Amino acid sequence: MIEPLLISVYIFVLAIFVGFETITKVPPLLHTPLMSGTNAISGITLVGSLISAGSGHSKVSTILGLIAVIFATINVVGGFLVTDRMLEMFKKGNKKD
Repeated sequence: MIEPLLISVYIFVLAIFVGFETITKVPPLLHTPLMSGTNAISGITLVGSLISAGSGHSKVSTILGLIAVIFATINVVGGFLVTDRMLEMFKKGNKKD
């Protein structure tokens, strides 16, 4: 029987591969709108990492959950900052000399 940790590692590696392949196929013109749209997914990741960090199953899961909370927070905040900057470009009378 395959251990649950090994299955989790397989899923993680496949997620990395699928994510990399998906992002490399997106044209550069669409990266900013795509980042704006994925803020909701990053928010879900943040909720999941908070649950993982606070579950108290083991010390390792708490530490990994904390690391996930930090990275998910950086991703959400960065996504909103990029979205705000992108929307700022489309406001009328906002020409920079």
